[in-house]
Amino acid sequence: MYYQSHTLENGLRIVHLPLLSPVSYCGFAVNAGTRDESNHEFGLAHFVEHMIFKGTSHRRSLHILNRMENVGGELNAYTAKEETLIYSVFLEEHLGRAIELLSDLVMNSCFPQSEIEKEVEVILDEINSYRDNPSELIYDDFENLLFENHPLGHNILGDKEDLLNFNSFSGRNFLDRFYCPENMVFFSMGSTPFKKIISLVSKNWKCVPGRTSFNRRFSPDDYIPFCQRKQLDTFQTHVLIGNRAYTIYDKRRTALYLLNNILGGPGMNSRLNISLRERTGYVYTVESSLTSYTDTGVFVIYFGTDHKNTDKCIQLIQKELKKFRDKSLTSMQLSMAKKQLMGQIGVGTDNRESLALGLGKTFLHCNRYDSMDEIYHRLEMVTTSDILAVANDIFDEKSLSMLIYD
Repeated sequence: MYYQSHTLENGLRIVHLPLLSPVSYCGFAVNAGTRDESNHEFGLAHFVEHMIFKGTSHRRSLHILNRMENVGGELNAYTAKEETLIYSVFLEEHLGRAIELLSDLVMNSCFPQSEIEKEVEVILDEINSYRDNPSELIYDDFENLLFENHPLGHNILGDKEDLLNFNSFSGRNFLDRFYCPENMVFFSMGSTPFKKIISLVSKNWKCVPGRTSFNRRFSPDDYIPFCQRKQLDTFQTHVLIGNRAYTIYDKRRTALYLLNNILGGPGMNSRLNISLRERTGYVYTVESSLTSYTDTGVFVIYFGTDHKNTDKCIQLIQKELKKFRDKSLTSMQLSMAKKQLMGQIGVGTDNRESLALGLGKTFLHCNRYDSMDEIYHRLEMVTTSDILAVANDIFDEKSLSMLIYD
C-alpha cells in the first residue's frame, strides 16, 4: 500500500491511503492527550473528546448526532496518552459531509454549559465501571507507579474532583492550546481521488491561520523498580510484571515487538500461554504487551489466577524470561516467529477501521506511513543477537517491577 500526503499553508498535514471500497474513513489525529494536561486538569483531554460532539457555534448536539447517522455513517473518537482521534466511517459519496462536520467539531466546539453537567455524569459512570474491573484498573495503577509524578502516569479518564470543576472555559482553553492546524493531521482512506480530498479539506480550512501550539511536554525521570501488593476483594489475584521500554523511534523496538509476540502475543502458542495455561491450567488469561510513546515506552506481562497459584505463576514467568536472557533463539525459531508475526500483521490490515486510525496516528508522530513491505523488511532484518540483547535489557530482573492485586 502506498500513501499520498500534502501540507496546507497553515501547517495542516493531509495523508490519504487509496482503497478500492464503497466505504471511506477520515478524521483528525490531534497531537494532544493525557500527558498534555496541567495540574487540576486530570481527565481534561478525554473530557474535550466527549464534549466536542455536544455543540459548536453552528450546530447543536442533536444536529451533530444526526449528520452522519442519517446517511448510515458513524462518528467516533478516542483519547490516548499522546493523541486524540476524531473520525467518521461512511459511504464514499458522503466524504464532503464528513470533512465539513469533523472540521466544524475540531475548530468550533463551544462546550455548552448545559451539556457539561450531563456529560460529566456519563464520564463518572465510565470511571466507576472501570474501577469495577481490576484486570483493566491494574494497568493504570502500574503506569502511575512506572511514571510517578509524571503526566504519562495519569489515568486517561481523570479524577472525579477535577471533572466536577470543568466548565466551558476549561474545554475551550484546551482546544485553543492544542487543536491548531500544525498540531493535527487529517487522514483519509478510500477511493476518492487525492486532489478532491485536498480541495475539500482546503475549502474548510482556508481561513484558519497557522499558529504554534502550546507544548509543554517533558520526558519522565528514570524510575526505581518496585514491587507492591494491594489488597482487593476479588475472586482472583491479578498481576502485572513490567519495565520501561523503547520509544516509537528506537530501532530496537522492532526486535522487542517480535520478542513480545513470541513471549505473550495473541497466538495460542505463545510461550507464556503454553506454560501457564496449556501445561498447568493455572490461568485463563496471560498476555504481554508493548506500548511505545514518543520518548519512552512500557512493556508488561499480565495474568489473573486463583490466589493459591500466584507464586507458581510468577516463578514460571521468571523461568521463561530467564530462557530468553540466557540463550539465543535458533535460526529456525526466529524464522517461524517472523512468519507468524507477519501473518498476524497481514490479517490485521483486514480491519480497515484499525488501518485508517493507524495511518492517522503514525503520520501524526512520524510524518510517514510504512507499507507492509517496509514493515516486513524491518522484521526480516532482526537477528538472534538483536533478540538476545533486547531480552537482557528489558527482561533484566533488577529493572523489572511488579504490581499484585490480592
